[in-house]
Amino acid sequence: MAPQTKDVSKLKFHVFRDERFVDLNLYQFGWERTEPAHSYGPHARNHYLFHYVIAGKGMLQANGQEYPITAGHGFLVVPGQITTYRADEQDPWEYTWLEFDGLRAHESLNLAGISGIQPIYTARSARAGQLLQDAMLYIVNHSDASPIHLIAHGFLFLDQLVQSSANRQEGRERRLRDFYIKEALVFIDQNYQRDISIEEIAAVCGLNRSYFGKVFRDAVGESPQAYLLHYRMARAAQLLKETRLSIGEIAQQVSYANQLHFSRAFKNVHGVSPREYRQTHFIQPR
Repeated sequence: MAPQTKDVSKLKFHVFRDERFVDLNLYQFGWERTEPAHSYGPHARNHYLFHYVIAGKGMLQANGQEYPITAGHGFLVVPGQITTYRADEQDPWEYTWLEFDGLRAHESLNLAGISGIQPIYTARSARAGQLLQDAMLYIVNHSDASPIHLIAHGFLFLDQLVQSSANRQEGRERRLRDFYIKEALVFIDQNYQRDISIEEIAAVCGLNRSYFGKVFRDAVGESPQAYLLHYRMARAAQLLKETRLSIGEIAQQVSYANQLHFSRAFKNVHGVSPREYRQTHFIQPR
């Protein structure tokens, strides 16, 4: 499904609506030349939000601190973090942004050395910052491209974010951890339709539940329980869009014997009921 778009002379804003992607997903992206003293917040996001400042200056309020941010720098807002950011009165911002999430997002941000506690991005060089800006604006300016094309460029953005960051962290040995996570993700993909437990997933990896939970959270950025829920709701959303299965049948497809419990879980994740989601997103067969 093509992103929804609003485009005016000082603003490009696009909403990406495709829940099929797990490693990385985009939610919205855009570019803006703000008005003097333009402010947003206080507000909390459900996903990661990264701004790169092309020109001008402004201030980010987060963690009880104020961070001055000028052209060539960026700032990150993490899920659940309450922030306010505002443009300078004399020299307001021009910036581009991406809102995203996914398995690889958390790991890439860690490697780039930016987080909710350390939200400011600084480029290794002017050229490195320019390449990051170009990667983000490519996505903004190609909003009509296919979802897979945009997600591919989302990965290029993450790679450039890591490669260009002055705070880049040297990769630690992750082979064993990555093996455990791969085993867990494959098991979830093959068994999410039945009532699997976290203990069962940990056992497949040969780990106790406590240690498995820590390894999983460190790698993925959320608990195994949260990941399993989001995975099931993503698959349910796909079935609502692409099939005529009843809501009760879809609930059973993602391991919910009780349709009411499924509907509550779906609304908690997607913000609307399964019925409302289908009305908005159903893809008519050709």
